[in-house]
Amino acid sequence: MNLVRKILFPFAVLYGLITSIRNFLFDKGMLKSYSFDVPIIAVGNLSVGGTGKTPQIEYLIRLLSPKYKIATLSRGYKRQSEGFVLADSTSNAEILGDEPFQFYTKFNNIQVAVDANRKNGIEQLLSQTEKPEVILLDDAFQHRKVKAGLYILLTSYGDLYADDFMLPTGNLRESKNGAKRANIIVVTKCPATLSLVEQNKIKAKLKLLPHQELFFSFIDYDELVYSEDKTMKVSEIKIVDKLLLAGIAKPNPFFAYLQSENDEKLVFPDHHHFTESDIKEIENKSQNKKIITTEKDFVRLKGSIPKEQLFYLPIRSAFLSAGAGDNFDKIITNYVGTSTRNR
Repeated sequence: MNLVRKILFPFAVLYGLITSIRNFLFDKGMLKSYSFDVPIIAVGNLSVGGTGKTPQIEYLIRLLSPKYKIATLSRGYKRQSEGFVLADSTSNAEILGDEPFQFYTKFNNIQVAVDANRKNGIEQLLSQTEKPEVILLDDAFQHRKVKAGLYILLTSYGDLYADDFMLPTGNLRESKNGAKRANIIVVTKCPATLSLVEQNKIKAKLKLLPHQELFFSFIDYDELVYSEDKTMKVSEIKIVDKLLLAGIAKPNPFFAYLQSENDEKLVFPDHHHFTESDIKEIENKSQNKKIITTEKDFVRLKGSIPKEQLFYLPIRSAFLSAGAGDNFDKIITNYVGTSTRNR
């Protein structure tokens, strides 16, 4: 913890008090939460950024979309639009935000919407001619005005909420007590070889409640990188000189997976909107070499960099064991199936 964060400790205590009072008012019904006659799954975290919400939402889309009409609802962080927007053929990353636009371009059988007011967003989705049967709320763990039917809380391996503190001294958006609202807790970005002994140590540290289930997941990288119209094997791209580019919260694993000795790197802030000067810097740095970026950055850079030069590496969330994955899937499908039958 750096000196500035230590100095700001009194503000962290005050911020923690404010968020705790807010949660108390919602818990006691003094502030109203709204429920809806549709299965709603909220995915979020207690800390700021970098816990793997996007691959977790995509996992749920793949799991549920073959059987149900799915809609995702995000706030559309850093988008250049306001209010409720339902994605269509005119949408782009500036209108939707990078992650919702990634959902829209990747999955052609779902609805993708953005609205900072999740209650209004859900109402708008349910007013459509084609109503969703399941709504996935992206980054909505602290959005207490909507009461979801199932809460999935993500926490990164090596950066557990149990070891953290409130902003601005730490990275927590609310007290660790907020974890009690979760039905499922997923420790993300684990080493693929994480032992059962280490898993049990983490489980003890998180102090689960009787109603909570714990899972461990890791980032599974694709074997190919993709441009707009071609692919290359990762094994081939690793051995050529290239520019690695990332505008995500924690890019080091991405770099480590692809980097070779002579590669150049460029790092931008999370959800960065690339300007003309940024594009110029990228062009100068790349010197016509291949540029490999994240899928989230690709949707913002596409069209600004020659398509034969720009590639992205997809990632997926995967569970450490097949049995754990099956159990997770069963909890989700049982909730959705029961909720849709009881509507």
